[in-house]
Amino acid sequence: MKALVIEDSRLAREGLCRMLERFPELDVVGQAKTAVQARELIDKHQPDVLFLDIHMPGESGLELLQSLTSTPKIIFTTAYAEYAINSFDYPTVDFLLKPISHERLAKSIEKLSAEESPSAQHLPERVLKENSKIFIKDNDECHLISLSDIVYIESCKNYVCAFFNGKKAFIRKNMAALEQTLPRAIFFRASRQFIVNLNRIDQIKPGVSEGYDLVMEDGKRVEVSRRNAAELKDRLSI
Repeated sequence: MKALVIEDSRLAREGLCRMLERFPELDVVGQAKTAVQARELIDKHQPDVLFLDIHMPGESGLELLQSLTSTPKIIFTTAYAEYAINSFDYPTVDFLLKPISHERLAKSIEKLSAEESPSAQHLPERVLKENSKIFIKDNDECHLISLSDIVYIESCKNYVCAFFNGKKAFIRKNMAALEQTLPRAIFFRASRQFIVNLNRIDQIKPGVSEGYDLVMEDGKRVEVSRRNAAELKDRLSI
């Protein structure tokens, strides 16, 4: 796999490249210290994976990704814990917090190799944690959202729409794939069209055919089918 290291610090960049020499499955085809340099190298080498710093002078790593027409797999690297995000919009393999240890890097390469293997399509999606944050780019708007702030998610043709903090943003992922990544402890598939945050339900009312009507905290009414009502009763001990 062809890899590109994008890091503004020379010491960190060269140090990571030396660490990557231990992994024969990777071929580091270039190094970049700015987003401008990175774009040129991406166009030239078409890498399979980017080791990408988020916090850089000028354009950030996320702004670089937004400018690309196609995106390789991403292993984020940063010294800032607050940038520890999971992304629905980009093929994120892992997130490495500096200083990066050989053991932690090896786990990232293992994840990367698993995704590149022929059987990777049969592996389950990685499940996010309840305290995860996600980055969503919706047209020209970018959102960094805590999962706990999402009130509900609605299926909209080939996309889904997340509603949070009085706003909404489209996610380029289908409902079934998205459901696999969300933590089951707080999210519930109410119907084919809706996934709701159980902590954001304001009222539960009897619905038709032994189902329920959920009134979310923003006033949205979501119908729970009879088939899914039994699971809701079990999850909430109704």
